[in-house]
Amino acid sequence: MDQANSRREFLGDVPDSIDYPKLTLCQMVYQTAEKYPNNVACEFLGRKIRYAALRQMIETVAKALWAQGIRKGDRVTIAMPNCPQAVAMFYALNRIGALANMVHPLSASGEYKFFLNFSHSKMILTLDQFYPKVAEIRHALEAPVTVLIARISDAFPFPLNLGVHIAAERKNPRIPADAQVLYWKTFLKGARTVNDLPEPDITCDDAAAILYSGGTTGTMKGILLSSMNFNALGLQTAYASGIPIDELAGKKMLSIMPMFHGFGLGVGIHTFLLVGGTCILVPRFSVKTYASLLRKKQPNFIAGVPTLYEALMRADNVEGIDLSCLMGVFSGGDSLSFELKQKVDSFLMAHGAKVQVREGYGTTECVTASCLTPKNYYRKGSIGLPFPDTFYKIVGVGTTEELPRGQEGEICLTGPTVMIGYMDNEAETASTLRRHSDGKVWLHTGDLGMMDEDGFVYFRQRIKRMIITSGYNVYPSQIENIIDSHPKVLYSCVIGVKDPYKVQKVKAFVVLRPGVDASDAMREELFAYCRKRIAKYAMPYDIEFRSELPKTLVGKVAYRALENEENAVAC
Repeated sequence: MDQANSRREFLGDVPDSIDYPKLTLCQMVYQTAEKYPNNVACEFLGRKIRYAALRQMIETVAKALWAQGIRKGDRVTIAMPNCPQAVAMFYALNRIGALANMVHPLSASGEYKFFLNFSHSKMILTLDQFYPKVAEIRHALEAPVTVLIARISDAFPFPLNLGVHIAAERKNPRIPADAQVLYWKTFLKGARTVNDLPEPDITCDDAAAILYSGGTTGTMKGILLSSMNFNALGLQTAYASGIPIDELAGKKMLSIMPMFHGFGLGVGIHTFLLVGGTCILVPRFSVKTYASLLRKKQPNFIAGVPTLYEALMRADNVEGIDLSCLMGVFSGGDSLSFELKQKVDSFLMAHGAKVQVREGYGTTECVTASCLTPKNYYRKGSIGLPFPDTFYKIVGVGTTEELPRGQEGEICLTGPTVMIGYMDNEAETASTLRRHSDGKVWLHTGDLGMMDEDGFVYFRQRIKRMIITSGYNVYPSQIENIIDSHPKVLYSCVIGVKDPYKVQKVKAFVVLRPGVDASDAMREELFAYCRKRIAKYAMPYDIEFRSELPKTLVGKVAYRALENEENAVAC
């Protein structure tokens, strides 16, 4: 059965194809604001922002950017949690034709340096609590960068009503009075100097954002994504939800996945801003607040990584939560085990929900999800059927030759969400985006899988060496490079160890230089060294010293031998 027939049989009214407007990201949101001006676009810590107000906020931020000299093609880094300032900045940059460089705010200072230099950013927006990281590396930047500082309280017209949040801000590191920073409220005042903001000479196919991934080789790359990539993803997700698209207006999404992540930005925010829905912006995840949000906000849709659902299963304050409000529950970012799906489905049913968790699959190279299990049908082990206008094939690893159904090979896909390419990396782009004999350009995912006779796709494992911990991608080679740069380290190997909660946790094996004592003090010295250079989510939970590490026949460290050894113990 071909993919079109499978979609009709198993996905019901989900269309094979969609008409995508030739509009930019910002134009699409403005179009929604015209249609639903009084709908709530975002809710943040109790404050509701309607679409008309969101449009005005975006326009004000765009004028403020223009006043700061940001122009078409310039890059601005956004290192923020999910909050109104980050949302407005993302669309305001698109409004003037600039690019949003999306970065994890918990990145280590060394990573901030990399992201700012790599993207050639002219400005960075971050919270006051993260300023010390930027200050630490500012002298090492290749070009001057305007540091724009926001506070959570800036998102509210009457911050004195936010006693608990103001108290928390007082605990943040103090920014020196003479620091060369631009504060959010001062930044916005600059908008008054711009009367008429010109329309940018850009199209929906121009680059709009830079997201980061390891690509097929496991090394960090900037992914250039267009407005069309995001808009197509948003419309595909809306239609694939199984809910008539006009009925999604006014529905609420619990936007808990972070904005720097394609899943959080593309599904958790942009999709719902295209259909007139409400994004309940959650700046920081915790099991306790998650359960409380479900109880108080009664969202219609939730989306997250398997770790998030595992945490929900372990929460101790979920008794009596009514989840009959749910119309869609989505899991992505990592494989959802059959056992966890059963537990989540049972939990949902026990709390009044009439839906099951649906697993999606995708890569940042196509924004996020491009395949989803049907609404009312589950095939064990499958990640579902492709989105509208998206096609999958399985090819022999290292080739472009399609394999027969049922055979395992590399997962490839093509469609309107496939990236423009990797920034400043033509070689990697050429190896990942390949034109096949059918004339189409296919994205080679670097993942192994197969497709059955009905077109259902199955993910097997990653060809690339990568660790996924709590839904985040961690690239061992990068961690190893940092550890190996310590003057007392000879070499290291980083692996993922199975973990029932995080799926995998990071462990480092280290061989010290001759004469260096493998002591607890040395271990703590290495931990301290790593904390300054590695994001918290990617930090090794353990550093084990060894006199030597297993090697392959060609002399490379046999990381798979270490993985097998550790995972045998973990089991």
